[in-house]
Amino acid sequence: MHSTFESTHPGAPEPSPAHRLSLARIERAYGRIDPVFRDSPQFDCEPLSRALGVHSAVLKVETANPLRSFKGRGADFFMQENLERLAKRPLVCASAGNWGQAMAWSCRALQRKLTVYAARNANEFKLARIREMGAEVRLFGEDFDSAKAEAKRWCDEAGAVFVEDGAAAEVSEGAGTIGLELLRGGASFEVLLIPLGNGALATGIGRWVKAHAPNVQVIAVAASGADAMAASWRAGKVVERASVQTIADGIAVRVPVSEAVDDMRGTLDDVVLVDDDAIQRAMRLVWRHAGQLVEPAGAAGVAAMLAHPHWRGLRVATVLCGSNLTGDQIARWLA
Repeated sequence: MHSTFESTHPGAPEPSPAHRLSLARIERAYGRIDPVFRDSPQFDCEPLSRALGVHSAVLKVETANPLRSFKGRGADFFMQENLERLAKRPLVCASAGNWGQAMAWSCRALQRKLTVYAARNANEFKLARIREMGAEVRLFGEDFDSAKAEAKRWCDEAGAVFVEDGAAAEVSEGAGTIGLELLRGGASFEVLLIPLGNGALATGIGRWVKAHAPNVQVIAVAASGADAMAASWRAGKVVERASVQTIADGIAVRVPVSEAVDDMRGTLDDVVLVDDDAIQRAMRLVWRHAGQLVEPAGAAGVAAMLAHPHWRGLRVATVLCGSNLTGDQIARWLA
């Protein structure tokens, strides 16, 4: 039987109520992950602030690294924390593209073989990078969650370890170092908008920020055409959808991860939805006013500022979490 890896490290004692994600491990992750993923740029983008009508728009740019996304933080911390425990067992993950790249990067550095399952219509630019880093790519199904189900089925058959983004605590804790950097870097904000896919980014950052700056509103942002995580947040349990329909492949979750749904409790103040039109407008604004190329999921926080005007006049921060686009996508969405 395959095993979906979960954290079993004890961590340091923390205030009640207990939370699966450890503040001590988030701090340890900051010291352990590859420096190439750490200390990403963060700044108040004044032209974008004026365009959005907010007092300030603080951008945390997670695209200035070899993977062009934040995912390397969680993958690297997970692998380093669990290398001995995983021994020589086969490693498998499922990905829309960026998580697969991150796992491929870490596995190559540690000389570990990796198999990545992805949907048949996954972003070819992302898949090419995964293959270039030495991982095997297997295509299955019409969406990410179909590919993930097949990956789990194969792991059951082969006795491999399935490393699930959003399920393994260390993945979210690695992403939580972004929140640590935001606060230690002196960023001043009242609202923090975080793209919500499998949940590692939002819960990791939210865990740190709510513990150290409890007055900040931590808001996750999902695509209206892929609202399973938002519905799960409201219901307090996993709510699945039959299909997803959004250009934001990085947050197009149909079947939420139960651990991530649990982790949202106490780390998020709300979840809001944005449609593809707002996402595309946000991509163009970020390119025009901040000079940053971002994929649809990476622009979700800016899209929320466009779509939800009640944050006008406030100090708002967001994470530009990925920029892996094909040439055709750039021409279509940024023209």
